[in-house]
Amino acid sequence: MWRNIPERYNLLGTHCQTCGKYYFPMRRVCPTCRRKGKLVDAKMPETGKILSYSQVFVAPSGFEHETPYFLAIVELANKATLLTQIVDSKADVVKEGARVELVFRKIYEDSPEGAIAYGYKFRVV
Repeated sequence: MWRNIPERYNLLGTHCQTCGKYYFPMRRVCPTCRRKGKLVDAKMPETGKILSYSQVFVAPSGFEHETPYFLAIVELANKATLLTQIVDSKADVVKEGARVELVFRKIYEDSPEGAIAYGYKFRVV
């Protein structure tokens, strides 16, 4: 499963060599340059800061056991943004502007004997 989702397991995005902007997840067309942009794969930085966040008390099906948890829009060091879960952090340190770093965590499992999906999350440093 991990081989099919490079964004989730390697934090890969794209870099437009025309305008210099970075995007996550990967894009086929630069939203700024459109057809004139030249996109290449780029490994995203593993650090950033929280731009905005929300605490989730009522989770979607399958994630009820994780509540309450934080979801945040994180701006990476290269200015790309992504939506991620904030883990391993006490509620009083999760705030706008807080510095975060990438961690690799379990996202879900099909069943007790099924496949386990892992992916990126972030924690406050």
